[in-house]
Amino acid sequence: MYTVPKLDDYSPAALDRAVADLFAALDAETAALHSDSDWKALRDRWLARKNGVLTQVNDTWLKAAPKEAKRDVGQRVNELKARAEAAIEGAHEKIHASSSDAKLAAERLDITLPGMQRPIGTKHPVLRVQDEIVAVFQAMGYSVGEGPEVETDYYNFESLNFPPNHPARDTQDTLFIAGQDSKPARDRLLLRTHTSPVQIRTMERQPPPVRIVIPGKVHRNDPLDATHSPVFHQVEGLAVDTNITFCDLKGTLDHAMKALFGSSVKTRFYPSFFPFTEPSADMQVSCIFCGGKGCRKCKFSGWIELLGCGMVDPNVFEFVKHNGYDSSKVSGFAFGMGVERIAMLKYGVEEIQLFYEGDVRFLEQFA
Repeated sequence: MYTVPKLDDYSPAALDRAVADLFAALDAETAALHSDSDWKALRDRWLARKNGVLTQVNDTWLKAAPKEAKRDVGQRVNELKARAEAAIEGAHEKIHASSSDAKLAAERLDITLPGMQRPIGTKHPVLRVQDEIVAVFQAMGYSVGEGPEVETDYYNFESLNFPPNHPARDTQDTLFIAGQDSKPARDRLLLRTHTSPVQIRTMERQPPPVRIVIPGKVHRNDPLDATHSPVFHQVEGLAVDTNITFCDLKGTLDHAMKALFGSSVKTRFYPSFFPFTEPSADMQVSCIFCGGKGCRKCKFSGWIELLGCGMVDPNVFEFVKHNGYDSSKVSGFAFGMGVERIAMLKYGVEEIQLFYEGDVRFLEQFA
């Protein structure tokens, strides 16, 4: 490492030798650089204002030079400074150039090599079944409706004929948005518990006749177990026109189930209750695993409960009466089914959690 010597002889020949030694040391040190950190150390050692080599040259050579030699020594010191700065800057550019070359070499693409095939994803089994259900009803002339997942109490409950004290309004079933105590009850926000609010929204925009199928995500405060999830998917349907009867409902759903599970599937209906339909029914299909003979899947009954349905309650039409839904002139039916339940039946999946765990080994079975 170069150290600035003291000069006893200030003759031109002695100055030439001293300058040549300094330049040789500078060239040797710049040639030995390999990284930015090396370069920064060199820069600080040579150019630092307090104790850099050039500062030492100025103090040791110029200030100590006799009066008659100061001019010659000053010129040489200026030349030294200019050359040292240029050499150090050149070394910096060389380091960057070499690192860029190394990076380019590492990233060089050999176009003769075979390409890397990216794995192609596939539709999630729940969404696949949802699309299958929707396609069945589209083939029957139904349009597809969508609506917000964050709903008001009015659309989720009130306009669907849920009385104020109905259990579904309890926070144990419904997930309400916090901090809304100052709002009127009908304006309070919640995560929709069914896709039925889209029925009301559709009837507000479109006068009868209406035939619409509504797929979407819904939320309920249910504990996660083998058959329940706080987030799941539904497909609901609504048909409103003149002279629609329960027979139309049964025929529509029977055709849909045969399209989904095969022509040998049978359906049956038995009374139930839903606030927005009257009369209401639950629909069962003959067990798709045993053909109705009875097995563990159907609890040896031969039937599997699949969905709820019914004729639209006239009280629901009252909320959209201004748009042509006069219950004395039109009638309609509605139905709703859980997509995960149908997916579990179609694919023989016993626990609903498997659809949401993101286990690629499970999902690859449906690719």
